[in-house]
Amino acid sequence: MLTSRTDCTRCGSKHIVKNSIIHNKKPKYKCQNCGRQFVGNPNNKIIDKHTLDYIDKMLVEKISLTGIARVTSVSKKWLQNYVNTKYASIPQQVKVLSKHISKLNIECDEAWSFVNHKGNKQWIWLALDKKLGKLSVVILANPAGG
Repeated sequence: MLTSRTDCTRCGSKHIVKNSIIHNKKPKYKCQNCGRQFVGNPNNKIIDKHTLDYIDKMLVEKISLTGIARVTSVSKKWLQNYVNTKYASIPQQVKVLSKHISKLNIECDEAWSFVNHKGNKQWIWLALDKKLGKLSVVILANPAGG
């Protein structure tokens, strides 16, 4: 059955037929000339700047895409395309700064404690790199052999 409700979005032909419905009960059409399928009056939802900023904040907080789509009322497919576009725009090159090699200047401290009984003495050494502020811990069990 040929209808002339709308023109084809690709070739402009009026030779179209109704071809089922989409998820929100809108009729879907098919062009008899080029085979393109389309919706007669699509509702393209424009996503405003405020919603985009809100989505960006939720992405930084590592909220799931399903949760973001549900809260902001955007489709999961649109959100996935948005995230993929954002990811593609980020430079994929990592800049590594070389460290200045210098003498290692550390401060050491020792502590000991008994574990279960006095014969089981445990030693703990703490080493702190003064420049970098990194702490290393070395635990020696029974250093004197018991």
